[in-house]
Amino acid sequence: MNGRLDELLAEITRVLGTDTTLSIRRFRIFGSFPAAMLFFPNMLDQAALNETILKPAMSAPPGLDTAEWTAPQLLERLANEALWHTACSETQDFDALIQGLLRGDTILAADGSNSALVIGTRQIDKRGIDQPGTEQVIRGPREGFVEPLGPNLALIRYRLQSAELRMRQMTIGRKTHSKVVICYMDGLTDPALLAEVERRIGAIDIDGILDSGYLEQFIEDNQWSPFPQVQYTERPDKVVANLLEGRIAILVDGSPLALIVPTVFNQFYQAVEDYTERFLQMSAIRMARLVALVFSLVFPSIYVSVISFNPELIPTEFAVAVAGGRAGVPWPAVVEVLIIEISMEVLREATIRLPQQVGGALSIVGVLVIGQAAVAAGFASPITVVIIALTTIGSFATPAYNAALALRLLRFPLIIIAGIFGLYGVMIGLILIANHLLSLKSFGVPYLSPLVPVNAEGMKDVLIRGPLWWMKRRPAFLKPKDPVRVGPEMTEPPEKSGEESGASTPSTAKE
Repeated sequence: MNGRLDELLAEITRVLGTDTTLSIRRFRIFGSFPAAMLFFPNMLDQAALNETILKPAMSAPPGLDTAEWTAPQLLERLANEALWHTACSETQDFDALIQGLLRGDTILAADGSNSALVIGTRQIDKRGIDQPGTEQVIRGPREGFVEPLGPNLALIRYRLQSAELRMRQMTIGRKTHSKVVICYMDGLTDPALLAEVERRIGAIDIDGILDSGYLEQFIEDNQWSPFPQVQYTERPDKVVANLLEGRIAILVDGSPLALIVPTVFNQFYQAVEDYTERFLQMSAIRMARLVALVFSLVFPSIYVSVISFNPELIPTEFAVAVAGGRAGVPWPAVVEVLIIEISMEVLREATIRLPQQVGGALSIVGVLVIGQAAVAAGFASPITVVIIALTTIGSFATPAYNAALALRLLRFPLIIIAGIFGLYGVMIGLILIANHLLSLKSFGVPYLSPLVPVNAEGMKDVLIRGPLWWMKRRPAFLKPKDPVRVGPEMTEPPEKSGEESGASTPSTAKE
């Protein structure tokens, strides 16, 4: 930048090409200094631009003496003494001007000045903050992330008003220049974990990051595993809860889903209501959720192995009913189950992709009409339809969609190996899955923590959800710098005030 306004405008026009959406507004600062303002009108509020930047730049505010102002110092004094805008910075870097302009900022350049002002005027229309579509709750907050990064960071700070909350911004993508923000708690998060997260994100070299899912595929430990090693969420309260445990949240501009690392397997069957409701009820519901999880994985393969190899394990009356139902089915149980499973997956995918009004009707038609017609035509037996229906319902009980997807994927090899080797095949498949889970890590943390390696404190929130005052320490596998989260005196809820403390009874209050 050599201070010549016409040359600067020509260079910017050359770099951006024939972009007809770019606006260049020429004017004179205080009526004396030739200047130009560059912006994309569809990325900002033009009324605010006129009021806070153009108006004070063209006519000096009352009481401001501009008689001795010169071109070299013009923009610095303009930003500090005249403009009514908070986000205003001066730069001599031409690339920074281009990036600011493409980001939605306004560029203010003056003839005779070797620098230009980058003014943060970006304002893009966004959908309102609403209840998350993928993580709905009965009791809990109704706020969910949106696509722009700014409101998402504000939602986190609104819920975690702590001076220890830190947010580090990075830029990823050679073409998109996407903003990525790493959120963590200073004095709580393990510094080695933070350094590893920054290293993995900083090593990404790609044209564009359009969603947090792109980022997840680059930073996870094992890309070939069906099990997710990074958790995503739309809920700010869930992000804050994980930050308070010592984890790290990663947000990407343009994505309503935040990533949480490190991740262990038990996070995928835990829901928000587990902590907002009373622990006795939610412990029972969590156990039911675990049963449904195991149910969705092994139930079809056990059915195939028992029907094909060990029918003597079935009670006699039930075996007769099953044999009668399968009398007209032309193929073995393993083929029958695979056909119904594949049909169910196709139906589920079609329901997701279709418009909401049509998708609900299709699911009812698929379950009732197609299922009944398949049984009537001898295409499948009634017991097989029941087994697949129960399996599908069990997979819906898993709160995390990506974890449920992994279990759905693993059902197929289990069914095939059960059709070949029977119950021995089911056991071999489960041993292989367990061995794979034991070998997985998420940012150095064993995937089955705190079950393996065992940690007594962590087990209070695995199979059951212990009382909040009972879980005194943060998860040890996260290596938090401050491991204690519940005060030492908090051994149980505060006792109710009774007659000993002088509280009045209803009868005395009435008197």
